[in-house]
Amino acid sequence: METQILSAIDIAEKLLACESVTPARGEVFDCLAALLEPLGFTCRRFVAGEAPDGPVENCFAIRKGALGTPHFAFAGHLDVVPPGEGWTSAPFLPERRGDLLYGRGAVDMKGSIASMIAAVQTIPQEAGTISFIITGDEEGPAVYGTRALIDLIRELGEEPDLCLVGEPTSVNRLGDMMKIGRRGSVNIFLEVEGVQGHVAYPHLADNPVPRLVAMLSELDRLHLDDGTDWFQPSNLEITEVEIGNPAHNVIPGRAKGRISIRFNDLHSGKALGNRVIAIADRHGGVAQPVISGEPFLTPPGSFSQMIADAVEAETGIVPEASTSGGTSDARFLKDLCPVIEFGLVNATMHKRDEAVAMEDLEVLARIYRRVTLSAFKV
Repeated sequence: METQILSAIDIAEKLLACESVTPARGEVFDCLAALLEPLGFTCRRFVAGEAPDGPVENCFAIRKGALGTPHFAFAGHLDVVPPGEGWTSAPFLPERRGDLLYGRGAVDMKGSIASMIAAVQTIPQEAGTISFIITGDEEGPAVYGTRALIDLIRELGEEPDLCLVGEPTSVNRLGDMMKIGRRGSVNIFLEVEGVQGHVAYPHLADNPVPRLVAMLSELDRLHLDDGTDWFQPSNLEITEVEIGNPAHNVIPGRAKGRISIRFNDLHSGKALGNRVIAIADRHGGVAQPVISGEPFLTPPGSFSQMIADAVEAETGIVPEASTSGGTSDARFLKDLCPVIEFGLVNATMHKRDEAVAMEDLEVLARIYRRVTLSAFKV
């Protein structure tokens, strides 16, 4: 019996109807498997991790092509952020209104996954190997998500040649931007110990706040770099100061702070962490770096040209190659193969009444299909 060809809009509605607040498990992965298995994909679903960062469900779906043909991977996440209050319609009951499809995850990023699935429905299996690298935890800690999938892929010996991540990269209209890299991210927790005491007897106490302020002042003055050809300058931001002192007449015994550094490929998370540790030590404090991801760059070349050509063919515009914005799971996938992010317009992601233009879903499916066929040299 011939497999029914579904539109990207119909597929998106099926995925949007599954409640999947991060970490996503169960129903939404049942839906994914039901969409991919009739197309010839083998779905390897597994749950990884324990509390507090797990358990997380993931799926690696693969359809093998003819021997010796390239392996092209799509990657993304089925988990969504909590919908919050005040939606016009139920966030997990997809609704078409006008030319828009509403639902949590419509843009970030069930819509892109729907377009991926729609794109591969009519690609001949012999053309090449296609895989889907799908996690249920990108919006959360991301400890047992894509990284666990990468471990499985390596264990299976199924590393792709190229990977396209469906993050919503477009800004004003579909196709105006793709991400060829991302800056790295490190959060650093600062602490200065003192001696608590009465404000009237400062000689009997040791106030840690001036030392924390001096530390933060030095950190705030740091000039990390002027940017590179592809990356904006790295920036350090003070994100929290905590004294925790409810009394007006007590010198606190401890002061804490936190900084966040988004950095380009002139730095590594470890080197920046060590630099901050040295500054904290100089002011009598300690620093604990937590690296979220290292920077990466897929230099402009054949892969980015495939995407640019496909976008121009379907929309008439040439996407800007950018490294702006926050981090994504591409920071892990770049260890497997060259990776680029390209997807829907990001205007409503994480917002109330998240919505996608239905026409964009179908255009994106055609773009993804062109990119895949180009990767297969078909």
